[in-house]
Amino acid sequence: MTEDAARIPDEHAQTLVDPKAYADGRIHETYAWLRANNPFGRAYPEGFEPFWVATKHADILEISRQNALFLNGDKSPTIVNAETDKRIREMTGGSPHLLRTLIHMDEPDHMKYRTLTQAWFMPQNLRKMEERIRGVARASVEQMAATGGKCDFVREVALHYPLRVIMEIMGVPPEDEPRMLMLTQELFGAADPELARKEEPDPAGKLTPGVITDFFEYFRKLSADRRAHPGDDLASVIANSQIDGQPISEFEAMSYYIIVATAGHDTTSSSTGGAIWGLAENPGELAKLKADPSLIPGLVDESIRWTTPVKTFMRTAAEATEMGGRRLDKGDWLMLCYASGNRDEEVFDDPQAFRVDRKPNRHLAFGYGAHLCLGQHLAKMEMRILWEELIPRLQSLELAGEPAMSQAVFVNGPKTLPIRFSMA
Repeated sequence: MTEDAARIPDEHAQTLVDPKAYADGRIHETYAWLRANNPFGRAYPEGFEPFWVATKHADILEISRQNALFLNGDKSPTIVNAETDKRIREMTGGSPHLLRTLIHMDEPDHMKYRTLTQAWFMPQNLRKMEERIRGVARASVEQMAATGGKCDFVREVALHYPLRVIMEIMGVPPEDEPRMLMLTQELFGAADPELARKEEPDPAGKLTPGVITDFFEYFRKLSADRRAHPGDDLASVIANSQIDGQPISEFEAMSYYIIVATAGHDTTSSSTGGAIWGLAENPGELAKLKADPSLIPGLVDESIRWTTPVKTFMRTAAEATEMGGRRLDKGDWLMLCYASGNRDEEVFDDPQAFRVDRKPNRHLAFGYGAHLCLGQHLAKMEMRILWEELIPRLQSLELAGEPAMSQAVFVNGPKTLPIRFSMA
């Protein structure tokens, strides 16, 4: 297969790395073109190392299940331009990573570090927290009701409900939640002019050393306190963790706190907002839910598929191989386009539609294989509980203005969602 045949047209290659395209919807036009015309092609966007692009559900699954062949740690697991990669390596003494979290690790480290907290996120443990989470959900519904029938659902509900849950699990006091929310938005929204830290906006959406420094300073104090006074929370688990009989390094502990604290609420916030957006645009789907509340788990999965908060991850080929009928060399970089896989016409009937009764719903939003999202059960439980509390009371729902998505290639979702509603 010649390079020309594999090459993705430049306009589509540039769209893949343009944060604005993920906000205005152009990315889905590019995904649809790629699935139809070049489902496993190579992109050569200006300023970036060339990379392969997997847009089909089957290819994304195949790459995700081969964790020894397609690595997370050799290069950045999130897309960065060449200049940003160079600056990060200069700052870190050669490493492509400003953090070392589970998403930056391969075996054997990945499973060792995953096991440290895995039990906290298993269904049998989460069931013990259901009533605590339901209390937070009820408070969120009451707060929504108190707005008088009009609110920005993202800013007034979706951002705060999962944040309260994960901070309670971690052991972060409520008064510190606004700081955690601000830092998370600055980290994931580094390419968005409205969300980025003003003194260090980064169009590539990755180089945020000031934000990471602030996270480190906060979690250093929390970690020291939990080593001295361990409690029944996730921060105590991380602060006192050991690998192979030795305490984990401060850098890895701080990285662990950051991934749990940010990914633990931001993606759930996005899917929660996506659910209300989908229901507001499709009143018949809300009617289905009110007539049959057993469809609520279907709403959860469909909102996760439809929104797909984690849009992309990168992998690096550990050796020469073939994928999608094309030859890859050792060291080649690959982009997994989850939001494209989740709208693959060969897997999903009418994939652009929002359907709460979609069955089956084999979405890829949590990833697959060894890197399957650690918090998937918590995310689905949080959303289920919120909808169990809200849907029976929600009498009407419509958009009250133009929603907007955040500008980001890695993690994005609704950032404003004005709605008008009535509640019983």
